[in-house]
Amino acid sequence: MAMFIKQMDVYTSECYDAIALFLCIHIIHRYKVVMHKRMAPVLDRYWDTLLEMFYPRFEHLLQMNIQSIRDCEPQRLGHIDVRPHYITRRYAEFSAAVVGLNESFSNERVNDLLSQLQNEVENFILRMAAEFPQRREQLIFLINNYDMMLTVIVERTTDNCKESESFKELLNARSQEFIEEILQNHFGGLIAFVKECEGALDQGNAERMKSEERKIVPLVRGFNNDWKKAIEIINQDTMRSFTNFKNGTQILQGALTQLIQYYHRFHKVLSQKPFANLPIRSELINIHNVMVEVKKHKPNF
Repeated sequence: MAMFIKQMDVYTSECYDAIALFLCIHIIHRYKVVMHKRMAPVLDRYWDTLLEMFYPRFEHLLQMNIQSIRDCEPQRLGHIDVRPHYITRRYAEFSAAVVGLNESFSNERVNDLLSQLQNEVENFILRMAAEFPQRREQLIFLINNYDMMLTVIVERTTDNCKESESFKELLNARSQEFIEEILQNHFGGLIAFVKECEGALDQGNAERMKSEERKIVPLVRGFNNDWKKAIEIINQDTMRSFTNFKNGTQILQGALTQLIQYYHRFHKVLSQKPFANLPIRSELINIHNVMVEVKKHKPNF
């Protein structure tokens, strides 16, 4: 027994396979449970000795990974495109494996180290995104990476684990920002007008509302001329941007739903004083027609 423990000590001191060590730790936990069920606790000291070897080495390897991500500089990684990065893929698979194992015999120290690793990976992704000059490209990169990590983690763990919840929040926030960004490119004037007038209405500021009247005619006619073409461009642009077809489809639907909401608010603003009697209101496209066009881009699955 002493010889075997000595051999394991040599092995663990030279081992850099964190998953293998963590698997050994959980095999030991299961053996302990089996032995206790059989009323044979005589090997507890042996199992505890092995755990005292494995846990420190495993924690050391996790800390090495954390420091490695912390020290990583995106400029040294060569060309970066908007697709999921191989480092985030490796992190997602590693984290999912550890989280999946840790669910059965949870260890708070391991949870703390995983949280540190996740924080460093999130910071690293932001550093990589900063390498892109345009905000739109940054958002696409972030969304693709968050979506990939979330997909891998959810496939291998419970849906409500801390890691998956965190990446869901990040993915939703950046997706919503992308939706606003892409709508601004085609309907920025209308969106700004709606927000400005809603603010004036909330404050009861009639003079501020009156000052916006000159924008209405070009906004209505501009929307009438370009809205179908703009929807088609948004559809093509969104579906080309994201590596996960399902995620791209959800973002597209979110963008088109948001467009309908903005256009509905536009109608509502124009029904208020001092705009209610303007002749240009007769040229407004019925919101039902916009909804019919949007439904053409709804997925069939």
